Amino acid sequence: MSDDTDARGLRKFGRRTMLRGAALSAATPLLPGTLPTAATAATAATAAAAPAVRRAAPAAGAATFRWLGTAGWRIDVSGRTVLFDPYVTRFPTGLFTGAFDRATRLCTDEAAVRERVGRPELVLVSHSHWDHLADVPYIAASTGARVVGTETTYHLLVALGVDPAQISVVKGGEVLDFDGIVVEVVASLHSRNKQRAYFAPGRLAGPPPARPVTIGDLPEGDTLAYQVTAGDGGPSAFLMGASDFGERAARGLRPDLAMVAVPTSASTYRYVPRLLAALGDPDVVVPVHWDDFERPLDLPPRTDPSADLDAFAAQVRRESPATRVVVPDYRTLYGADMRPVS
Repeated sequence: MSDDTDARGLRKFGRRTMLRGAALSAATPLLPGTLPTAATAATAATAAAAPAVRRAAPAAGAATFRWLGTAGWRIDVSGRTVLFDPYVTRFPTGLFTGAFDRATRLCTDEAAVRERVGRPELVLVSHSHWDHLADVPYIAASTGARVVGTETTYHLLVALGVDPAQISVVKGGEVLDFDGIVVEVVASLHSRNKQRAYFAPGRLAGPPPARPVTIGDLPEGDTLAYQVTAGDGGPSAFLMGASDFGERAARGLRPDLAMVAVPTSASTYRYVPRLLAALGDPDVVVPVHWDDFERPLDLPPRTDPSADLDAFAAQVRRESPATRVVVPDYRTLYGADMRPVS
C-alpha cells in the first residue's frame, strides 16, 4: 500500500480539500497572538517567499481550536466539543524551579476547568502523566463525556472514580466514528530525556494498589497520538502528547494540521524531518508542549527553558518550506486553518 493510503476511510471527509496553498498567502505574516520570537519572524519571511497555490477553504464555522496549554486542545465542531489532554489546573510541582517533588498531591481547580472545557462529549488522552490526565476524572464525572485512552488510563480513571462504562480502551490502529467526528488512534511513543530514559514509565494491567493521590502515582502507561477529522467540512488534526512517535504508525496520515510536541532533548534521531515526512508535510504545524505548564492559563505563555521553540520552528521551515508554523497562545480562538477567529 502506498504512503498516501488512498483507500483510507477518512478520505470521504475531504480532509485535504483546504489548507495546503490557501494557508500560504504570499503577503500574509504569522498570526496575531503568536509569540514574538525569531522563529515566528523567520517563518513569516518564508511564507512570503512561497508560491501561493489556492485551494478551497473549509466551510465557515466547520471547526474551532483553542489551545489549553501543554499538549491540550479544545475542538468545537457544530456545537460539539472534543478535548485532547485537557490539563487546566496547572498546579506547582517544582518542575520548573529545580525542586521537583513526585509526592505533589493531585488536585483540580473545578471552576477553572468548567470555564475552559465547556460540555465535552469526548475526551482523548495520550498518556497518563499528571499534566495530561489530572483534570480528566473531574471532567468525565461532571460532564458524562466519553474518555478514550490506554489500558493504564482506564485503570487509573476507574480508581479515581470514573464510571468504567464511560471509558473506551484503545491500543492504536482503531478508527472510531463518533457520529461524524472521526478519530484515528495512532500508536505512539513518549519523549525521552537527555539520558534517553523515559519519565515515570510503567503500565497497569489491573487496578492500582490504592487510589492515586500524588503525581508519582500516575505512570505513563504507553502513549498514543490521535488524528481527528472534524466533520464533513472540517480539517484533520494530528494531536501529539509527547515529542516522539512511531514512524510506521504515523506514515500516510497526511493531516491538514499537526499539533507537534517540541522536544526538550536531542535523544530522538532526526525527530522533525522524520515526522514531517511521515505525515506528508502538513499544511500547518502548531508547536505544543513548550510552555511552562505550572503557570496559570490567564497569564501569557512562558517558554519552558529546556524547549528551544525557535530552533524547532526553524527546522520545520527548513524541512518543509510550504508548511506554515503557527505558535499558539491561550487567549486566541483559531479557525479550521489555524487563523484567529474574531
